[in-house]
Amino acid sequence: MDGDFRRDFVREPAALRQHPALVLNADYRPLSYYPLSLWPWQEAIKAVWLNRVDIVAEYDHWVRSPSTEIRIPSVVVLKDYVKPQKRVAFTRFNLFLRDEFACQYCGAKGDLTFDHVVPRASGGITSWENVVAACAPCNLRKGSKSLRHAGMSLRKPPRPPSAEELRNMGRRFPPNHLHESWLDFLYWDAELEA
Repeated sequence: MDGDFRRDFVREPAALRQHPALVLNADYRPLSYYPLSLWPWQEAIKAVWLNRVDIVAEYDHWVRSPSTEIRIPSVVVLKDYVKPQKRVAFTRFNLFLRDEFACQYCGAKGDLTFDHVVPRASGGITSWENVVAACAPCNLRKGSKSLRHAGMSLRKPPRPPSAEELRNMGRRFPPNHLHESWLDFLYWDAELEA
């Protein structure tokens, strides 16, 4: 038997890697917008077989086994409603999302880090109310000084975001690829064109 047969058989076809499924909650809203709730095609098909989801839309590609064939799902909806989290985890990603991936001192969009408004050396704590996204030059310029001593000001005061605020903020940052079958479910409450 040729060695290439086993290698080709075990590996998934490259084209099928490009077919993620948008996962919707039972209310037909995405579980999350940023990052967008996507499953690899294998997980979507597994959930279909386990009767955990319904298929809403499909790709024009098929997956075949000796006994069955199924179109690859592009949108699936959970049969059971998953209650959204009320508490927002304090993570670097969520902090950047709250601050719209922009420096809170100058508005720059690149080279982001985070900064303690009241420096830790002065008793500042790591919390939603004291940490902001900052570009590296602003962070260096401020150092461990207070805003007044550094001659800097914040674009908006830091505060804890609600889960709904972060979900809505995430909708402003769509992923690089949006399949046409997803659009009706991602922006269903957007204003329609006349």
